[in-house]
Amino acid sequence: MRTTLTIDDDVASALERLRKARGLGLKDAINEALRRGLIELNAPKKRREPFATKSVKLGRARLANVDNIAEVLAVSEGESFT
Repeated sequence: MRTTLTIDDDVASALERLRKARGLGLKDAINEALRRGLIELNAPKKRREPFATKSVKLGRARLANVDNIAEVLAVSEGESFT
């Protein structure tokens, strides 16, 4: 089948690199890329395992209230705050 394609510049560059690396003609490179793309598009989607973060105990909070930023900074830097 003959058809005319308008190929974006980035796709044309990728096809040219593929063509040179494999020693293919433009027609063969385009057909191979289309075949692989169609196979991938038609393949069933892989199920992903849900991501879970393990919780860890960090101990008791050093400050009950963090509204006073100066106090929080002083305690975190090891200074006594009064």
